[in-house]
Amino acid sequence: MSARQDFIPTTVHKRDEFSETVSGHLAGAENTKLVLRKLDGVPLWAKPIAGFLARKEIKSLRIVTGIEGTPDLIRVDHEGILRSWSEGVPLNLAKPSDPAFYRDARRILREMRKRNVTHNDLAKPQNWLMTPEGLASVIDFQLASVHRRRGRLFRTMAYEDLRHLLKQKRNYASAHLTPSEHRILNRKSLPTRIWMATAKPVYNAVTRGLFNWSDGEGTGHRIANEGPQIISDLMAQDGVTGIDLSPFALSAQGTGIYAFVETNLDATAVRALIPQSRVELIQPVPKLPRTEVLELIAMNRLDELEIVLTREPCLRAITDPIVANRLNLTDRRLEGL
Repeated sequence: MSARQDFIPTTVHKRDEFSETVSGHLAGAENTKLVLRKLDGVPLWAKPIAGFLARKEIKSLRIVTGIEGTPDLIRVDHEGILRSWSEGVPLNLAKPSDPAFYRDARRILREMRKRNVTHNDLAKPQNWLMTPEGLASVIDFQLASVHRRRGRLFRTMAYEDLRHLLKQKRNYASAHLTPSEHRILNRKSLPTRIWMATAKPVYNAVTRGLFNWSDGEGTGHRIANEGPQIISDLMAQDGVTGIDLSPFALSAQGTGIYAFVETNLDATAVRALIPQSRVELIQPVPKLPRTEVLELIAMNRLDELEIVLTREPCLRAITDPIVANRLNLTDRRLEGL
């Protein structure tokens, strides 16, 4: 048996109370990109929840490994869960209008159903990727379920996976919805209707109120809670014509706020507009592109940004100066690299 190869981390993609998602490669295999969900740094209070989510992800990844468009499980050890890298752009950025993408996405769901797996978190467009070839890919199996039987629960959860895919299709390719797909969109399952009416308000009250945490992917509770006042305070300043706030992973722990300010003021004057304790990074820009593009710049995700710019070259004139003067150069590069 060959010796265990060390995982060499390079880039932090996401950090929350229950895990940290880091891409990198195995020692001696620099050209094969992998992703590690790190669990060794989880705080003590979060370990029971993190362990529960990890067990669900490990079990489901073992089953879906081999399905084209889903991650392959590489190994599980004391560090966390190592899986293959999924190349692609999140759906909220890619906005695929080609019906071929959605046909391929339905293929993935069919193959998962054949293996009795439901994803259970496909309402988030960030969990769908569009590959460079225009095909579909699914990530983030923390909430997925492996069912022993194809009973009512399995059928209900599989139906909801499909309905959530069709919601994405309605957002980005509504002209291609079929009559049967319209009927599915208009018919939530009974458990979903009960959840929406009873449990979801309680869940939101606990997570957003008690724990001061939001599960919105890529937003972070700081922007949800502090963002409106930050925007109001900055817009009240002379010479400021627009504001966009984006999250980014801090080098230690937690989420920082990166403010893009549409203004003619220079960087020194803009930095003086608000304390660093409220906004860690603030950058003047002559014109604001859309929020999704700015988030990629804020998080230093230039590989994904390049895919977007290749598809929409008209954005380059706006984004190139912003990228050249970006302030977050190191938070996604791990210390020592």
